[in-house]
Amino acid sequence: MSTATPHATAELPARAERLRPGARVAVVAPSGPIPEERLDAGLDILRGWGLDPVVAPHVLAAHPTLGHLAGEDRARARDLTEAWCDPSVSAVICARGGYGAQRMVDLVDWQAIRAAGPKVFVGYSDATALHEAFAVRAGLATLHGPMVAAATFLADPRTQESLRATLFEPESVRTLGLETARALVPGRARGVTLGGCVSLLASDLATPHARPSARGGLLLLEDVGEDPYRLDRVLTQLLRSDWLDGVAGIGLGSWVDCGPYEDVRAVLADRLGGLGVPVVEELGFGHSATALTVPLGVPAVLDAEAGTLTLDVPALR
Repeated sequence: MSTATPHATAELPARAERLRPGARVAVVAPSGPIPEERLDAGLDILRGWGLDPVVAPHVLAAHPTLGHLAGEDRARARDLTEAWCDPSVSAVICARGGYGAQRMVDLVDWQAIRAAGPKVFVGYSDATALHEAFAVRAGLATLHGPMVAAATFLADPRTQESLRATLFEPESVRTLGLETARALVPGRARGVTLGGCVSLLASDLATPHARPSARGGLLLLEDVGEDPYRLDRVLTQLLRSDWLDGVAGIGLGSWVDCGPYEDVRAVLADRLGGLGVPVVEELGFGHSATALTVPLGVPAVLDAEAGTLTLDVPALR
């Protein structure tokens, strides 16, 4: 088992408190525009859990010229900052992914967010840029999990239950992994979880507040709509930049619309197999039909043969 020092800093990211019935949850749209009917359906699920969801002011806004964005960059950043700094809000959940988080991440008041302390943050896909910022700029753990208006969250009961259990009963979901999980490279490793969409992680390289490397971490990777040659290019960039040097282990999620899986798998094995660390494939997070909620910034053990990620502590306090 790898015993490398956890990535980035000696201090572990701060975990938020678990939610309780009646908790106020803010829904924000840091990236793409939101279909109102899907937003309403997701809000109903949250209400069914006894939560009190509130929608940030610009969630249903539209950018004046760019149809792929949910409102202007400063407005989306302000929604996130104000929701986080509202003492009545216990959690902030993204409405959907798409594209746009990179455009607004530097406009968020990270000093105010750090001062406000840990809260639950949930998102995936384009929210990878925000997960990294919460970790690096605010020292906070987050949840790589389904978003309120995402099709998987609305359609799949197992995806819903994974998030609900993580939010309310985090000690009940300490061991993660779907039945599909298996070793791409055998072994067992310990580290602190990090990751998300691999293309977003590569896009973060060399920006002022980027994580310097994944050293000592358990890196969780997935993506959507990236052809095998493009995944090759992204992973090669991470290798060439030495960002993967010292990583303890790698967990792989879904690769929807990335081409035939045997082609994707060949790229993953070629680019990651030489690192000499355990690699688990099809762990069950990301853009898949069932998407488990996986905490980022939490110490854990990755067991390739068992196909599991086991948390040392619950995702939430």
